[in-house]
Amino acid sequence: MILVFEITEETFQNPRLQIESISPNQMAMGDLFSNGAARRHLSLMFIAVAFFHVSEYFLAVFIHGRSRVPLSSLLISKQYLLAIGFSLLEYALEVEFVPEMKELWWVSYIGVVLVVIGEVVRKGAIVTAGRAFTHMIKIYHEEHHQLVRHGIYGIMRHPGYCGFFVWAVGIQIMMCNPISTFAFMMVLWNFFSKRIQYEEFFLRQFFGSEYEEYSKQVPSGVPFVK
Repeated sequence: MILVFEITEETFQNPRLQIESISPNQMAMGDLFSNGAARRHLSLMFIAVAFFHVSEYFLAVFIHGRSRVPLSSLLISKQYLLAIGFSLLEYALEVEFVPEMKELWWVSYIGVVLVVIGEVVRKGAIVTAGRAFTHMIKIYHEEHHQLVRHGIYGIMRHPGYCGFFVWAVGIQIMMCNPISTFAFMMVLWNFFSKRIQYEEFFLRQFFGSEYEEYSKQVPSGVPFVK
């Protein structure tokens, strides 16, 4: 293909004509990172995701010891990577076709606040529970396993799940991704509602009436999950 450009004196005298002559449809997806809003959104996202997973892993190592903490404690699964990929695809398409959607900075700031809140709640849950906090549901009662009811566990029964829920949804709000926001909310709610039911079956086996009383007094921490 041969491209022919006609440059006139008017073009040199009015640089704006050079800019307006380029159609948005001629911009490649590689120009995503040349967009100021996109750079800020994506930078914040990658920083938030990296900090969440790396700090989660090292906090688990500090509490349980390196030999007892597998790399799965990074909480990065194929399904999780697929979800992140979907959200990035949505972001790229919306930057390309509806860029004004990404300029809603008040929405993005709400997302940032939710990300911070979710991070603090989850890490607070890990620190408060100590060795009682694990990434795998315990189906056998270990000697050191006690029912934690103080601190943030006096406000909600599952602050770790609540923190992750708020953090993950907050990431999508921060990026102004309406489709991914709704999708993350639905998928995570469905996952945690089932996981809580499964986990609490064993907690009732371990702690009996003590846990029954606790569950009646303190909410789960995940919206619409008793």
